[in-house]
Amino acid sequence: MADRLTQLQDAVNSLADQFCNAIGVLQQCAPPASFSNIQTAINKDQPSNPTEEYAQLFAALIARTAKDVDVLIDSLPSEESTSALQAASLRQLEEENHDAAARLEEVVYRGDLLLEKIQSALADIAQSQLRTRSGGPNQTTPPES
Repeated sequence: MADRLTQLQDAVNSLADQFCNAIGVLQQCAPPASFSNIQTAINKDQPSNPTEEYAQLFAALIARTAKDVDVLIDSLPSEESTSALQAASLRQLEEENHDAAARLEEVVYRGDLLLEKIQSALADIAQSQLRTRSGGPNQTTPPES
């Protein structure tokens, strides 16, 4: 996952793309303007374009992306965050990391002990099955002549 600044840059780029697309679509769908000194032929049978729907769609997309940008900006560290506060926060995170590492080592150790017990039990089961098959009553011996 990207850091906050990269996410913010991506959101700003997305916002710029949406603005460009909105302008392009609105220009494409806009009815032609008439100039008083230039005679142009306008096709009156041209179907109407859903400019209002496009305007609402792009307005919603732009508003949502702008809110995302605001959320990302608010999540950035503030100017009040001094190096001493950051160092204290890092020390706390290192302590939590050390404690988590110790817990992980303990869990791994207990898991290894449990694995050894399981392997020993499986070996005992295998030996019991071998003894049962080799000397059990189900084994028939051919008659000696």
